[in-house]
Amino acid sequence: MAGGGFCRLPNGTVVVALTLTRPADGTGPGSGTGAGPGAPVRVLVHAVNRARALTRLRNLGLRAVYLRGNDQPPTPDEITAVLHHPDGLLWRAAPQAEPAVRPGGLGPQPTSSAPSAQSGHSPQPAQVSQPIQSCLELWHPIRALLGPAGYAGPARPAA
Repeated sequence: MAGGGFCRLPNGTVVVALTLTRPADGTGPGSGTGAGPGAPVRVLVHAVNRARALTRLRNLGLRAVYLRGNDQPPTPDEITAVLHHPDGLLWRAAPQAEPAVRPGGLGPQPTSSAPSAQSGHSPQPAQVSQPIQSCLELWHPIRALLGPAGYAGPARPAA
């Protein structure tokens, strides 16, 4: 497991974010997400507490789900996305950090401001542009991750 974390909301509920590997029996070759079987996916769960959030995932068939530490807590955008979804369970391909080196062998270009002759200010120190983590993929309901049949849960006797 690559990482995960949680965030307690003011109303007492929690949002748990986990980075898991995509199941091999999921939908097609990524279902248009660019994440094939075994690729990392970011899963968000909204629940009353952390234990129930992990139980929700285990009940869907994701058995080896553990939350160790809080090294990758959900971002404000992720919290907003899961709070606005009726199921409270979402996923998308895990955003990949952009490489520190630009194509062509060039590193990050420092941006410097030349001293202004009119203002008389001293030159500003050079600032290194930080890589921007962008993920243009939309969030998907958890059913799309588990495949067309999904996980029906344990068989129940007819009442």
